[in-house]
Amino acid sequence: MMQNKNIFDFYQSSGVYDRVIFNKKISNSCQTLNDLKKKINNLKDFYNKKQDQIVFSDGNSKSKIMIIGDAPGVSDEINGKPFSGESGELLDKMLMAINLDRNKVYLTNIINFRLQDNKKLGPVEIKNYRSIIFDHIKIINPKIIFILGSVTFNFFFENTQSLTKSRGHWNKIKISNNEYDCLPSYHPAFLLRQPSQKKASWEDLKNLKQKIIEQNLC
Repeated sequence: MMQNKNIFDFYQSSGVYDRVIFNKKISNSCQTLNDLKKKINNLKDFYNKKQDQIVFSDGNSKSKIMIIGDAPGVSDEINGKPFSGESGELLDKMLMAINLDRNKVYLTNIINFRLQDNKKLGPVEIKNYRSIIFDHIKIINPKIIFILGSVTFNFFFENTQSLTKSRGHWNKIKISNNEYDCLPSYHPAFLLRQPSQKKASWEDLKNLKQKIIEQNLC
């Protein structure tokens, strides 16, 4: 068993697994959310999950405001939706503070299965899920993306900037020929650990609200 695991780890680290096996499954671009769910469910064995353990999305798929976090936690997996548990309760309060709720936004994560031991996204997950989250954004086609957390921020900007310096400032995400306005901020889970940063997060929320008003999004 240990020998098999070492072989699997080698193929993962070398990139052979990704190129030969994973990319074969995800090469086709998705056109609908159902297509995307099928594409993600093809990965359940890769993450040692069952089909009902997918954490796909929550909120309004017609919304022009998209919120993206990093990876599902235990509460998310149990409830089948992102931003559950304590961090979800805090996010709900944050949204309500600027007259938003889950019926007015669309929420998802970069990856849609909880990682073992709630580990952070590594190079393999980032590589594997890049086309999936890009497809997700293209299908929703938001006007605004609220990026939550340093892992999510680094996923899109590949460590060229830091969240601490970039939070609260509007950036552009380019996917194919489209550009999307995005605002990075702290993840609610981080704010639970570092409540002193809630003041900075509140400034980001006000910035988000101003853009929503300017674009008459809700």
